[in-house]
Amino acid sequence: MKKFAFTLERVLDYKEQVEQNLRNEHGQAVRKVKEQEQKIGEMEVGFQAFREQIEDVKKTEISSARLLGYSGYMSVLISRIASEKEELLKRQMEEERRRELVIEAKKETSSIQMLKDKKRREYDALAAKEQEKEVEEFVSNRSIAGRRDHDNG
Repeated sequence: MKKFAFTLERVLDYKEQVEQNLRNEHGQAVRKVKEQEQKIGEMEVGFQAFREQIEDVKKTEISSARLLGYSGYMSVLISRIASEKEELLKRQMEEERRRELVIEAKKETSSIQMLKDKKRREYDALAAKEQEKEVEEFVSNRSIAGRRDHDNG
């Protein structure tokens, strides 16, 4: 019997390669989300420290111009944090899109792999039957030859 050959093996290999590439891209998207979250966290910690510093400064005598400058800087920090949060949202949406692509690729790969497994089981069953048939023929031929030798002898 011929060696098992799956006709869609090249397609399966291609789909597995595509899936792996998509997994890598998804991993990069996850990393970008985490980096953005860390950046925002650091900015918020810096903002909170600056805010506490202003509260300490307010306890001393401070000119209104200087206080206005601090207030303006706080507004800039708030704006930057909001901008970074918008960027985080974009990155999260990209990560979600990439995850969906990975899921879809996995479905495609799995369906072809299941077909391959089914074909392999069918091949193995057929090969086992064929081998069993050959053994039976061999035994049958030996017993016929044995009877002839016994009858002739």
